[in-house]
Amino acid sequence: MTASLALPSISLNSSSVSGLRNGKGAPLGIRSLGRSRVSMTASVGSQTLQSDALFADYKPNFAFLFPGQGAQAVGMGREAQSVPAAAELYKKANDILGFDLLDVCFNGPKEKLDSTVISQPAIYVTSLAAVELLRARDGGQQIIDSVDVTCGLSLGEYTALAFAGSFSFEDGLNLVKLRGEAMQEAADAAKSAMVSVIGLDSDKVQQLCDAANEEVDDANKVQIANYLCTGNYAVSGGVKGVEAVEAKAKSFKARMTVRLAVAGAFHTSFMEPAVSRLEAKLAATQIRTPRIPVISNVDAQPHSDPETIKKILARQVTSPVQWETSVKTLLSKGLKKSYELGPGKVIAGIVKRMERSAEIENIAA
Repeated sequence: MTASLALPSISLNSSSVSGLRNGKGAPLGIRSLGRSRVSMTASVGSQTLQSDALFADYKPNFAFLFPGQGAQAVGMGREAQSVPAAAELYKKANDILGFDLLDVCFNGPKEKLDSTVISQPAIYVTSLAAVELLRARDGGQQIIDSVDVTCGLSLGEYTALAFAGSFSFEDGLNLVKLRGEAMQEAADAAKSAMVSVIGLDSDKVQQLCDAANEEVDDANKVQIANYLCTGNYAVSGGVKGVEAVEAKAKSFKARMTVRLAVAGAFHTSFMEPAVSRLEAKLAATQIRTPRIPVISNVDAQPHSDPETIKKILARQVTSPVQWETSVKTLLSKGLKKSYELGPGKVIAGIVKRMERSAEIENIAA
């Protein structure tokens, strides 16, 4: 019912419920679903403690799922230019980022788009532009209004929170910009890497990690960083540890390993230097209670208390991504249909691998 994460949840203000808004508070693109939710509070002395269990008994019907880093591809965002509300997001992004995001999305080069500092904001903006493309089509607003739960893979959690009204488009983009920069700097500080292990269950991948760790020093240890789905888990750690995983994978009956084109060992302690920068940025950002449940990557639970959400987002870069548990929980709770919004079809492939009969539609931009 409640999250297993023991985090303080103190809020001195009631949380407003809204959709994406610009810096002046005017509605932008993603609008509120028109459903008001009342935060549960309890007074303790002179403080008001906001419950983090507002969404504990959520019952999902229709979900928006947002992709993470790795979904980017040169040419993305082109379709979005046909819808003014979607095109406007890129214009706003240019002012915040200080470079022409759309030009990089359209023309690359791929190496530039793939860099952490660019791919993260690019996916965030393109995913929210996909929402605007959906809104503009016949019946699109009805679909958006029907969505009662959302989540995103790693970076996609920020997109999901923006869609759910936890922060404005601009504030979310500023957070994502800082997150990309901080993760890149942390990666530059140590030789680390990520590798996907294909064809094994999580227990076998853990055994593979244990075997690799017996051969390397502490600075090169590895661990499972992304629990995507059975047969596809990402391992992060020092370069020598990742090389040991690659060398031993066949002996553990893995079908293959694929070295990931990322800056370093995301979702491990290698990203610890990024946490303090994220904490400072989050502390200065207004975060509201989401209007619908947003499932966290850290513990596969929805959170409603803004202070708890801030703490979880700071921890997310060093914590394994619990995507498999998140999606399985949605399906077990009766999810009827989900939509993947943004570049690529990675999430649709993962969901279908978990449950072949699951209904999921891709809304690209």
